[in-house]
Formats: sequence, C-alpha cells, structure tokens
Amino acid sequence: MSKIICSAAIRGAHKIVDMAEEKYEEALKKYGADQEVSLPNTAYFLPIIYSMLGAKVEKIGDMKDIFQECRTLLPDLVSEHNWLPYLAPALDAGMATYFAEEMYEAIRYIETPDFYTKTEEPTDSNLWLGAADDVIFRKRGVEFVDGSAPGFAAIVGAPDDKEVASRIALELQEKNLYIFMHDHSVNGKNMSQQLVDNGVQVGWNTRLVPFADNYTSVVFSIGFACRVAMAFGGIKPGDFRGNLIYNKDRTFAFVMAFGKVSDEWYANAAGAFNWGFPTISDYDIPEVLPTGICTYEHVVSNVPHEEFVQKAIEVRGLKVNVTKIDIPMSFGPAFEGERIRKDDLFMECGGGRTTGVEVLISKEMDEVEDGLVTLEGKDISDIKQGENLPISILVEVAGREMQSDFEPILERQFHHLMNYIQGIMHIGQRDIMWIRIGHGAVEKGFSFKHLGKVLHGKLHQEFGAILDKVQVKISTVQETVEQVMAMAKETYAERDLRLGNMTDETEEVFYSCTLCQSFAPSHVCVITPERVGMCGAYNWLDGKASYQINPTGPNQPIEKGECTDAELGDFIGINEFVNQASRGAVPEVSCYSLMNNPMTACGCFEAIAAMLPQCNGIMVVNRDYMGMTPSGMKFTSLAGMAGGGAQTPGFMGVSKHYLTSRKLFMAEGGLKRVVWLPKILKDEISEKLKARCEEIGMPELYDMIATEEQGTTEEEILAFLKEKGHPALEMESAV
Repeated sequence: MSKIICSAAIRGAHKIVDMAEEKYEEALKKYGADQEVSLPNTAYFLPIIYSMLGAKVEKIGDMKDIFQECRTLLPDLVSEHNWLPYLAPALDAGMATYFAEEMYEAIRYIETPDFYTKTEEPTDSNLWLGAADDVIFRKRGVEFVDGSAPGFAAIVGAPDDKEVASRIALELQEKNLYIFMHDHSVNGKNMSQQLVDNGVQVGWNTRLVPFADNYTSVVFSIGFACRVAMAFGGIKPGDFRGNLIYNKDRTFAFVMAFGKVSDEWYANAAGAFNWGFPTISDYDIPEVLPTGICTYEHVVSNVPHEEFVQKAIEVRGLKVNVTKIDIPMSFGPAFEGERIRKDDLFMECGGGRTTGVEVLISKEMDEVEDGLVTLEGKDISDIKQGENLPISILVEVAGREMQSDFEPILERQFHHLMNYIQGIMHIGQRDIMWIRIGHGAVEKGFSFKHLGKVLHGKLHQEFGAILDKVQVKISTVQETVEQVMAMAKETYAERDLRLGNMTDETEEVFYSCTLCQSFAPSHVCVITPERVGMCGAYNWLDGKASYQINPTGPNQPIEKGECTDAELGDFIGINEFVNQASRGAVPEVSCYSLMNNPMTACGCFEAIAAMLPQCNGIMVVNRDYMGMTPSGMKFTSLAGMAGGGAQTPGFMGVSKHYLTSRKLFMAEGGLKRVVWLPKILKDEISEKLKARCEEIGMPELYDMIATEEQGTTEEEILAFLKEKGHPALEMESAV
C-alpha cells in the first residue's frame, strides 16, 4: 500500500481519536458518566461499534473502554525510514477512526440536539438530516433486498461547478444508487448545497441524502451498511468478520472524494477499505491498485468528472442493469420518491381534480398491435399551466401465457413505473389514480404518450414470459374517459370477486418467496390465498405470475400436501419445502400460528404481532407507529425479535392485509385474540376490520380492541379489556 496514503491515514486517525477523546472528557465532566447517549430512534446503539465489538454504548461512561480499544488499534506514526507494508496498520487506523467519530457524533446529539433535522427531508432552516433512524432504515432496506438499490456512493467534498455536481448525482440516481453526502472541499463547497442551489430535490425520497457538512458524519453511511448486515443478514453483533465480509459481498458501496484530500479524509477512506469499499478521487493522489481487501483497486485518482460514475462502478465491481426508455426525461427507481409540489406543478389529472382511471385488460392476440400508443384529445403542449384534464389509461395486453388472474398484478406496476419518470408524480390506482406533471418534465418535452412508451417497454421487460403484445390507449376527452371508467369498474368488481372466492382450501399449491434470502439466508415466506407476504407486496396471484415469468426465481410453487393440523396450518409439503429452502435451519412452519413454529421474517414486514401474556391476547404494531407498545418495546426493538430469519414464538412479522384474513392467528383463536392496535393502523383497516367482526358474529369486538389512546402498558390495556369484556380474557391461555 502507498506509504503516502498510509502515513496520512494514520496521522488523520490520531487527530480524530484525539479530537473525539477530548470531546468525551468535556462531556464526562459536564454531563456525568450516567448520561444516556445514542443515535436517534435505533435499536442498534452506536451501530459500527455494536456490530464490530458487540459493545452496547448506552451511557457516556461506556465510551471509556471503546477509547481504550481505539488506542490499541492506533498504530505508531510512520517514520521516514520505515518501508514495511502498510495495509494492516492503515486498516486498524481506519477502524479506530470510525469508533472515535461515532462517539463524537453521539455526543453531538446531546450537546446540540437540533444540529440535525432527524427527518427524511431537509427543513426550511436546516439541510442536514443526520443519522437515519430505524424507521427510515427499515423502509429503505426493502430496496436493498429487492435489488432496486444495489448500493450507495458516500461522497466527501464537491466539484467546483454545481452543474457538474448535478450531473454526477443524476447519473448515480439513474443507476439506482443512493447518494450519501458528507463534508465540504477545501474551497468550502459541499455537494448537498450545490444540488439545492441548482434546484435539485434532496432527501431520502430522491436517494440524495445530505447527512452533514463534516467528515465525522461518514459513520452514518458505514453504520447504515452495518445495520443492513445485522437486520437482514442474520449477522450477530460482535461478529466483525461476518459483517465485513457480508458488506463486501452484498453492499456495493464506494467513496467519492472531490478536491484536495486531507489526513482526516485519508483516515476515513482507510476505514472504508475494511468493508471492501474503495475510493475514487478527482485529485492527484497516489493510487492503490493491487487487490486485497477491496474487490479490485482500493484507490483510483485523477478521474475526470465525466468518467467518475462509470469508474466508481467498475472499481467496485458493481453490475448495474440500467434500462433506457426512449423518453426525454430521466428514468429510473431513484425518481420514484420525487414529489411535485405546488410551486413545481404544471398540471394534474385525476385525484378528485378531474376524472381519472387506469386499467389493464387481456385481449386476444389479433386484437392487440404491439407498441401502439395512441392519444385522443389534448396533449401537454396544447394547454396552459393550471389547465387540468381528465385522463384514462387503458392498457391492452395479449400473450400465449397471459391469464386474467394476472391482470391486477400487471396493473399494479403502473404506479411505480410512471413514478420512475423524473418530473412525474403518480398516486393511487384504479379509479382513484392521480398524476401530477411538473414544470421540469414539461420543459423537457413531456407528452402523455411517454406514459404509454414507459408502460409498453417496462411491461415487456418485466413480464416478457407471459406477454407478447402491449398497446396503450390514452384519452383526455371526458366522454371517452367516462366510457373507460364504466368498463373499468366492471373489471374491478369481477377481479375482487375472483380473489375473494379463493381460500387456502380451494388451492392445492401455495407459493414461496425467498427474495430476501440474500439478506436473511434462513427466511422462507409461504404465500397462500388467505395470507399475503408479510411485506404486503406479494399475494398468491403475484407468486403465481412471478413463477410464470421466472421459473427458477424466488417464487416457487409448493404442493401443500397432507394437512396434519388444520388449526395450526401444518402441511407436510410445506414443511418439506421450508426445511429444504432454509437449508435445514427451519424444519417446520405452522401457517396459522403465532406461538407454534411461526413463520420467519427477514425484516421487511409491514407490521409485527406480539403476544401479551397478562392480557392473554395479541398486539400488532405497524412500521409507521413510533411510540411505545404494551409489550414494553417499540417497533424497532420488536423488529429484532421477529426478523433475521429466526423463529421466535410469540413474535411474528405480518402484513396489514392479513389482519382481516379468516386465517389470522387461527391456532390462537383468530381475531378474538387481538387486543391492541395503533390507532393509525386501526383507522386504516377499519372498514375491513368491522366487516370481519360482523362476519364472526361480534360486531362489538371492533370497539373492544384498544389503541394507544387507552394505554401503552399491559396493565392499562388489561383494565380496558376487563371494562369492555373482551373475549380474550375468557379464552384458553395462549402461553
């Protein structure tokens, strides 16, 4: 390894550890050893330290041992006459750097609580978001699981020109990467501010994340990677080797450094090498080309800005398949979270402003002309700002393997595919769809026909195994829109009836989902007609369609076989499949039980069910609820009990849809066993939940289910249940 880089990294590490330890001594005197410390709303303490050492830093006094570890790791400063290899000392210096910086940032949260916004997007007064809490982390973790976000770029400094910064950011977005931005260059410029000054929307929703204007915040990026390994990969805290190897093999990240590189930057780069994350620089610094810890080169320098992104991807060994759609706007998953606000809005369709509807139907082969995209009525170029139009989007498909059961699955893709277009915001579906068109898209020449081009191209690419032809008919004429609306409502009703009549008893084949096994190797999800995937994204028909599309993919048919216990949901065929697919880690699964061999989870669940022993009932908490629950744990702590591919009786990941299924907790008595839901969740599913209460002959049960308004402790909930006469209190003990 380069002596220059090694010497600088070790010097930088000494400076950083000294700085952090001085801050620690000041905080110890000011606040005392028992002062609690943490990053915001996380069950992972200080994530790098927790993942590498297994140490839970909960109080300032806990930092003493970690600083001793830093001093042990820190090598001596490199002398002029020492020509030994330097890789190992530099790696140790980098690790000490991250430990020290993480403690430094934790103290910052005590000293200056409002230094970071602690939100998903910047506020009017503060650009810097700070560390991602567990709500953000788990929400974004889904994208790392399904491959829509293959990795991230950790950026320090900024190019001299904001146009160059915007172009690099856009290119990274188009490759579906997250962009984590830190620190400023010697010229005082930081990339986050450059993007904002150039009218680019930053925040988690656009994958352009302004962590902070300091180099110590690099630990927020590395800590994110550490949490991925622990939350989704089953890596235990303290298993530093497993965490480092996991991230090298599965989290495709790299550092981009703009401008002169300081000793402190070198130290942070050396730290990133431990995880297999290389550094790409536009500055004239020594290169470290031999492979070793990183997949290929460790440091590549003097890279022209126009080649920056491609070189970074090449050096990291990342294979990104970017689909080019022939439209004038940029296109890709990075734009899915973009919002079109009032000041950016040119016009809108549907959403209560006008009539709007979208529907996909299957036709005979000779009734569809592949690639045909028609527009009836006014286009964007024919109207003025603020002139809203009705819209109908009718997609007609044909294919030798196409079935009517697949129609809702394909139609469901409209939402994210249209949101992939930069400057377009799509909300809702069916006859409550809503499209907002931004000025940026109009300026680039957006036409309604581009929606058709996107749907035609992407449906072919993603569902080519079942589709042969796709044509799209778009209309902005009110009479035609109303005609399509009438036809669509008939179609929706037929579909709902078809889905509603399916039960676990009527089907002999269930479907697996092992999409998340890259992060939780022992997890196998079993999808039945009456139990959708716990992520809420896959139902039985989705599994069937996915298998047709990719017969060797993550959704495989499971012959359920003989039912050995109808109440528990034990099936011989399912147990054989799960045992094989989990490589023996999970020999048995009870499909309808929380207490007996519950289904495993990776961490992408919409909600978590947990047994409340005193109440003899079950609580369910959704991901969006951040408060305390009667279990004594918040969602983030419960996620550690239910996730990682392990079976934990009494804890299980579930989807919101499953809460109104006839198979819900059937082994424990079904819906009558549910005693607590967050109000936000209860309100969201209220109509279906009330209907289910009516179906079981207990319409009063709805009002017997407590929320946080009645209490957040078991004692409070038990008193409420006794007052209401909840049936769970009279049921057989579930524990």
